[in-house]
This record gives sequence, structure tokens and C-alpha cells, in this order.
Amino acid sequence: MDLNRVTIIGRLTRDPELRSLPSGKSVAVFSVATGRQWTDQQGQKQKQTEFHNVVAWGRLAETASQYLHKASKVYVEGRIQNREWTAQDGTKRNRTEIVADNFIMLDSRPAGSTGMPLVGATEPGGSSAPPPPPESEEIRVEDIPF
Repeated sequence: MDLNRVTIIGRLTRDPELRSLPSGKSVAVFSVATGRQWTDQQGQKQKQTEFHNVVAWGRLAETASQYLHKASKVYVEGRIQNREWTAQDGTKRNRTEIVADNFIMLDSRPAGSTGMPLVGATEPGGSSAPPPPPESEEIRVEDIPF
């Protein structure tokens, strides 16, 4: 069995760019930065940031363009895809991307906002998970079923 699955949580480095293909299908591209911190053997704190190119298609692309913006915190789920092409100058180029299946906006909604924080399947008629419980709802240890 093979599995090509990726999940990341990070912040957008720029606003999504929405384009429409000649076929009429929408595509949005954006970049998400993820970071990690650790202490090295000398006791010095180290930081590393990775930048991930994300591509969303169809309705998911339109939603990303509408609700995501630079510095938004987002959970992205999808698959890794490598593309290779020849540039106009004749050089071979390649790019590794995350093709998004869904994403969850993790920033708090501004007061009065009615936008949904969860976005699901990329194709029309797809199902998406229910929105998370309100932040004010407290989860008690006694309520956890395991």
C-alpha cells in the first residue's frame, strides 16, 4: 500500500493568487511557512523555517482566495506533487508542491464575522467535517471517552 499524505500548520507568507484556467477551473497558489526550534549540543537555541508551496483547485481555491491572507494561520492537508517543466530560456525547472485537499483557518474570527472556519473537499458535492466547537466551550477531563 502506498500513501502520499501531508499535513502542515503554519502561516501564509503572501496572499493567495487566484487564477482561472481556459477550462474555467479556478486554481489558487500560496506559500505557508512552518518553523521549529530546538537546543543544540552547546545549549544554543536554534530555529529553522521551511516554506511550502500550496496549490488549491476549484471551490477550495476560491475559498482560499476569499478568506486567507498574508500571516493567516492555517492547517493544510493534501498530497505532495513534484512538477518539472522547461522554462522559456530552455532551462529545466522543478517544483515540489502540496496539492491541498482541505484546510482549516486557525486564526480567531474578527468580531461580527460569519465566515466558516473549516473548508473541506475540493470537488462540488464533497463533504467536509463539522466546524470545531466554539473557543469558549471548555472540555473537561471527565468528558473524554477514553
